[in-house]
Amino acid sequence: MSNVLVFGHKNPDTDTITSALVYAYLKQQIGVDAEAVRLGELNNETAYALEKFGFDAPRLIEKATPEVQQVILVDHNERQQSVADIEEVQVLEVIDHHRIANFETADPLYYRAEPVGCTATILNKIFKEKNVEVPANYAGLMLSAIISDTLLFKSPTCTEEDVQAAKELAEKANVNAEEYGLSMLKAGADLSDKTLEDLLSLDAKEFAMGDHKVVIAQVNAVDINDVLDRQEELEKLLEKEVQDKELDLFFFVVTDILNNDSVAVPVGKVADKAAPAFRSVLENNRIVLKGVVSRKKQIVPTLTEVLG
Repeated sequence: MSNVLVFGHKNPDTDTITSALVYAYLKQQIGVDAEAVRLGELNNETAYALEKFGFDAPRLIEKATPEVQQVILVDHNERQQSVADIEEVQVLEVIDHHRIANFETADPLYYRAEPVGCTATILNKIFKEKNVEVPANYAGLMLSAIISDTLLFKSPTCTEEDVQAAKELAEKANVNAEEYGLSMLKAGADLSDKTLEDLLSLDAKEFAMGDHKVVIAQVNAVDINDVLDRQEELEKLLEKEVQDKELDLFFFVVTDILNNDSVAVPVGKVADKAAPAFRSVLENNRIVLKGVVSRKKQIVPTLTEVLG
């Protein structure tokens, strides 16, 4: 049994899963008994990346305390997004690229948050700082994370640091970033085996915005009508989630990965505030979000401004 568990947020995406694997490997190389674990099921995109580079999925946990007293967080810091018993363990480190909210510790810790598009970009720096070489298969995981979080470098979250890191990592992994990246994103956007219930939790994060409790779920698609053609059933499920989890807003976003636009379906008592926030209108209970692809940089700040 490891002394330290490394994990990302609930409803994990590719950056969360791969960063846990990569950082656990790095910690092991410098003498820390660390293990990567996950807090939810893999999506198709992540499964594609793991298979491509020869990795098994980290094992699933619900709580950390039955095994360890110390943990490392990657790709998140907000407690409602973390392991169920986060209050009962010592957080040794955080490596993240999101806003800092609802986070405090009793002890000093190593906290590294940078305004880049992906956690893997930060990890690439840490490997260099620790003088540890990135093996080809781990480079492939890190490249996958950057492609995922930046939508193949098209997201407004993408920085020059992400682009340069991806170039380095693609060379080490011996893959063409553009070709591999498009194949990976398309694998993730294949929703043929997903129910609407699956889509609600596939990549959903909970946020505190002032006094409001908000969940934002985002699904990537090649054809957004694969989801929106089932909108009536989708809204019923969203309304149930709002009621069961006592949410003020469930903001469900479908992103077109080819055209870099999104459509949102908002449900909840403050849903009427969402469309004006994006200078859009609510039609058929949909909000067209032209040029919006990033939850972190475009959706969360906009909703926080009107709800916080």
